[in-house]
Amino acid sequence: MEKTTKRTTPHQQKPDQGTDKADGESAVLAKIAAMPDPYRAMGERLHVIIKTSAPVLSPKIWYGMPAYARDGNVICFFRDAQTFKERYMTLGFSDKANLDEGAMWPTAFALKELTAAEEARIGALVKKAVS
Repeated sequence: MEKTTKRTTPHQQKPDQGTDKADGESAVLAKIAAMPDPYRAMGERLHVIIKTSAPVLSPKIWYGMPAYARDGNVICFFRDAQTFKERYMTLGFSDKANLDEGAMWPTAFALKELTAAEEARIGALVKKAVS
């Protein structure tokens, strides 16, 4: 009987598979560098905004996406449009993010471009998420 190795796609990877704390930043930067434009440029800006807004967060790869965690818990992440064949980049927040507001609140946002207004809003959301 022939033994086969099951391959995993980025969607099937375990959350921490392939990265550890020491190489999380370089893995995230490599993932962003591999994104096609305009998502690469947006990913670079998101990385800076998230790191500046919440220096307590550690970059890591999570299910194949750049993510930012505190105490091992992912708070936010993003993915380019091609990852899931979508028409926009997505910025998302996990259930560990402190964004609760009433009985309903958004946990993901579609990004078509990043203007100063969007950058300010993202910075404020990230700060709130880790508060």
